[in-house]
Amino acid sequence: MPSDHPISIGIVGARGYVGAELIGLIARHPRFRLAFAASRSQAGQPVPVSAGAGGGGADLRFVDAGPSEIAGLGADAVVLAVPDGATAEYVQTLSDAVILDLSADHRFDDTWVYGLTEHNAEALTQARRISNPGCYATAIQLAVRPLLPLIEGTPHAFGVSGYSGAGTTPSPRNDPAVLAEGVSPYKLVGHTHELEVSRHLGRPVRFSPHVAPFFRGITVTLQARLREPASPDALGRLYLDTYGGSSLIRFLGDRTPRVQDIANDPGAEIGGLTIGPDGRDLAVVCTVDNLLKGAASQAVQNLNLAFGLDSELGLPGGPTP
Repeated sequence: MPSDHPISIGIVGARGYVGAELIGLIARHPRFRLAFAASRSQAGQPVPVSAGAGGGGADLRFVDAGPSEIAGLGADAVVLAVPDGATAEYVQTLSDAVILDLSADHRFDDTWVYGLTEHNAEALTQARRISNPGCYATAIQLAVRPLLPLIEGTPHAFGVSGYSGAGTTPSPRNDPAVLAEGVSPYKLVGHTHELEVSRHLGRPVRFSPHVAPFFRGITVTLQARLREPASPDALGRLYLDTYGGSSLIRFLGDRTPRVQDIANDPGAEIGGLTIGPDGRDLAVVCTVDNLLKGAASQAVQNLNLAFGLDSELGLPGGPTP
């Protein structure tokens, strides 16, 4: 594909929070063009932001299109922002397009490339089928992967998410009135993201998810036992060696990242690194915006790699074409 050729991206399930974020990111991307945004409930309404590389037109409107119609729209890539279990028909009909699946449907499928961008960039280059990681799974793995060879036993992640993580369908987990003045635990054993992280790390991880009455953002505190004593400086160097080349992943040392500071940020912050008196008890904190690095901005990174571009192109702080 010529270096100045616009890359057309379609979104299925564009009504949700993540779909809205993707529309904005694609509109500002120097190489991407929004080809269509499919939403049954908003069909016929104007897409709020529709300009992008190569145009797309200020009059672009949401469409109501099923799998066969989507295939006929001819996008170079299609992002599936649909509920778990709803992707199969689209995958069957989209034989020619790059597909990026935001659901959990293909995170356990070895025929799809797992899109944890900073840790799987080589496999993502030129990938045709990409499974975007879950939001919690992204934060947990960013925190634990640099230290994984040093960890003994089963690490535990305590996570708190804003209620946008529960989607737009009304439920007790996204009702601010129900959540007010508290933090609500849920699915404390066998959460999908616990299974996802354990599978992709190749070892078990325990995870305790909670939802709180703020809209967006995730904070995860990882606790683990090290095989041998280590200093904070030595562990900090591992994080810097792993993420030093990325403008999106910021290591803060012993300064604890705050979920308030990561809202609307496409990257992640890792910090609060603490070691116990014997040098083996570890705690570290990772924050991400669940709608961005936990979904939409990581999707853009993965699409960039699939089309041979710099992974951070089009994101704030990323390179210019």
